[in-house]
Amino acid sequence: SLLAALAQRRPGARTTVHSDRGGHYRWPGWVSICERHGLARSMSRKGCTPDNAAMEGFFGRLKNEFFYYRDWRGVSVDGFVARLESYLEYYRRDRIRESLGWLSPDEYRRKLGYAV
Repeated sequence: SLLAALAQRRPGARTTVHSDRGGHYRWPGWVSICERHGLARSMSRKGCTPDNAAMEGFFGRLKNEFFYYRDWRGVSVDGFVARLESYLEYYRRDRIRESLGWLSPDEYRRKLGYAV
């Protein structure tokens, strides 16, 4: 969750939260959390996905690698959330990226000296 990620953030770190235009990212409670913690919010303009290509690309990969091609019948909301959290953990810790020099996001952050 966002609050768990904030707990691991270095003091004084400048942080940007990238998102799509989902309603939950425009919800006043979300906006308030971002403002309270000094987070910069980044989202695409309506109908202009290149504005936030990194996040749009992530959601495309999430759909292709996690959501599509699975049979979700009979999976509870809690079961879905548990599987999603497991995928996100894999994506962050283990999934290497060419753009990060064939490192996972966690490895790349450690290499740069950022806390993970």
